[in-house]
Amino acid sequence: MERQLSADGCTTRWEDWAGVPVLVGRRADFRLSWMATRLHLFTVAAAVPEVTVPVISTFTDQVMKYAKDTKGGLPVGLQNGVGAFPVLVSDRIDPAAVQWAEEQQRLKFACMTRPVVVDSARRYVAMYRGKPALGRVYASHFIEKGSQYFYGQ
Repeated sequence: MERQLSADGCTTRWEDWAGVPVLVGRRADFRLSWMATRLHLFTVAAAVPEVTVPVISTFTDQVMKYAKDTKGGLPVGLQNGVGAFPVLVSDRIDPAAVQWAEEQQRLKFACMTRPVVVDSARRYVAMYRGKPALGRVYASHFIEKGSQYFYGQ
């Protein structure tokens, strides 16, 4: 994944989050078609022993806070948005976590996340690939980047 992020122009680095190594990728894009806003896109990935709904939900909240706290520049909402792919990889996946990741984008004021659950045993990637009403203007960007980073397209 680090290779895909770097090839797409993301800056990448490894961080330690409470003893867990996480890969952080980051890029910012500006589009007039996004109502002249800049979207700061973070991808934060970690390997964990097991993925359940509480685990991916908590990780998603942590990634959202991290992205908002570290993006810099103007405050979120003032021609700035934050998007994130919180990614957890494991060979032990609760099917409910897959369903949770695929059912919808998670949204808080000017911050959108699309959690990603990677089942390394079955080689399956679960993430929401739809176009929600809120944040719809960014949907194709999320779908494009998700396909590129997680599906190798």
